[in-house]
Amino acid sequence: MAEEKFPINIWVNEERYEKLRQAGLADMCEEMLAGMKVIRVYANEVQRDKILEVFPTAKFDTATTKSIELLPKDVKDSIFDRVVEKQSIDILEEFLSKY
Repeated sequence: MAEEKFPINIWVNEERYEKLRQAGLADMCEEMLAGMKVIRVYANEVQRDKILEVFPTAKFDTATTKSIELLPKDVKDSIFDRVVEKQSIDILEEFLSKY
C-alpha cells in the first residue's frame, strides 16, 4: 500500500512563477482557482506531524483536502526557496531537519 501524502499548497504569484521559469521548473505549477497557480510539496505522515508540532498555527484539513494549511508566510517562503534551489518538491526531510 502506498504511503499517504499530505500536500502543502504554495501559491505562485508572477514573481514566484518567474523564479520557477528561470530554474526550469514552471511545469511544476498546477492551475487552480481562476487561473491562479500552485505548487504542492508533499509531506508523509511523520513530516505532517512534525510540522503541526513545530508550527502551532498550522492546521491539518481532515475534512476535505487532507492538506496542511495556515503555515506562517516565512515558512512557506522558505519551502518555496528550497524547491527552487533543489529543483525538486522532495525537500521536506531536509527542511524539517533544522527544527
